[in-house]
Amino acid sequence: MTPAVNLAKKLKLTYQIHEYEHDPNAQSYGEEAADKLGVKPQQVFKTLVVSDDNGKLAVAVVPVCGKLNLKKTAKAIGSKKVQMADPKLVERSTGYVLGGVSPLGQKKRLVTVIDETAKAHSTIYVSAGKRGLEIELPAEQLATALAAKFADIMDTD
Repeated sequence: MTPAVNLAKKLKLTYQIHEYEHDPNAQSYGEEAADKLGVKPQQVFKTLVVSDDNGKLAVAVVPVCGKLNLKKTAKAIGSKKVQMADPKLVERSTGYVLGGVSPLGQKKRLVTVIDETAKAHSTIYVSAGKRGLEIELPAEQLATALAAKFADIMDTD
């Protein structure tokens, strides 16, 4: 199993694993997951890694149908400005490939912010550490496991 699933087991989280056939030509891995699992895109969350001006990395967890607001994210992690982190750096620091980055079980634990809309669902889906594998769990448990905080980090259009 993946480091994400191993961590969920170790922490005795309440979770379910969902597997689906990943299509390498999918435009959006997250929306593909929602579609193939028959779940609303608002309940499936993508894991994005940002970097501040000092090179400090942080994780933002937002619905796959939403767009990350970099200003709100910077404020939430206590930085002046953030941008999307370099993909190679993301893979090196998390241990996961893009499209399969899980907020759980990363090589280095990074500051994590989960969009507050996650609290509206009894469970949310996040990557379980590889493309085609999702882990469903209560957002509060995910936040506790990661020492994450909830904040408004999405664009509102």
